[in-house]
Amino acid sequence: MHDDGYFDEKVAATYDDDDRMSAPEVVDPAVDLLAELAGGGRVLEFAIGTGRLALPLARRGVQVEGIELSRPMAARLRAKMGGAEIPVAIGDMARTRVAGQFSLVYLVFNTINNLASQDAQVACFQNAAAHLELGGRFLIEVGVPPLRRLPVGETMLAFDLSKTHWGIDEFDVVNQTFSSHHIWLRDGICQRFSVPFRYAWPAELDLMARLAGLTLKERWSGWKREPFTQTSDKHISVWQKVGG
Repeated sequence: MHDDGYFDEKVAATYDDDDRMSAPEVVDPAVDLLAELAGGGRVLEFAIGTGRLALPLARRGVQVEGIELSRPMAARLRAKMGGAEIPVAIGDMARTRVAGQFSLVYLVFNTINNLASQDAQVACFQNAAAHLELGGRFLIEVGVPPLRRLPVGETMLAFDLSKTHWGIDEFDVVNQTFSSHHIWLRDGICQRFSVPFRYAWPAELDLMARLAGLTLKERWSGWKREPFTQTSDKHISVWQKVGG
């Protein structure tokens, strides 16, 4: 790993190739909800990446800023139409500060898991709270740990098996961590990429929020406010900054 984290130039160059992330039926409901929660105020995206959500949000008139560790990812955002107008601070989302306060801070697509220690995840919540105005909201989109699918004694779960990509998660349930292993077949050549993560249950994230002065307001299983149930495989949680 280097200064840009695991999302170096090679990864950034193909990051937008996954149509499942950028399809309108995926992006539009997320942008609808984010714009509503912003309530006309300033918005800060942790790990803004290549602007998958920030750019359409800005096109709706929302004032968006971002924090991004990877310079190659941020460069791709700036190269897109409207991307140069979005301020982006290069740095770690758990520690980097930008000026002013925001009505909404958000962190999507499992990126809280990229912070591979509990201390770093707690710091991320504290950093979000420090950027929020009183009454402001912090939103996270993240998967529910799929440990119920893991047979006793096994450590591997496949999450994608196609002709050109294999994705396998390798879990360490003692240390509450996992690594995502990707194998791509491109132009007849196999390429492997692995990233370490830390998973957290919703209840643990709620405790991190409380430590940062945030209170849980909503939890859904999808961007259209689908109910969160015991069978949900992900959650979108919203915590609010409270006084006192």
